[in-house]
Amino acid sequence: MEIHVDMALCQSHGQCVFAAPEVFSFDEEDRLVYVTSADEDLRAAVSQAAGACPVRAIHIDSTSPVGKEPTP
Repeated sequence: MEIHVDMALCQSHGQCVFAAPEVFSFDEEDRLVYVTSADEDLRAAVSQAAGACPVRAIHIDSTSPVGKEPTP
């Protein structure tokens, strides 16, 4: 799955960090950093993080499995 954070909206509340620390964290200057692609086994945690974001800055896109074409 692909993870996108609209950094223009993000206000670093940190709810995503609590919900999915494997994906979201803060750097030494308290700016949000995150991985842009995560395994499907983290979908529940990332979905919880997106739902917890007070400004709705987190968006999740599914990706096709490697070697498979999307079904029309």
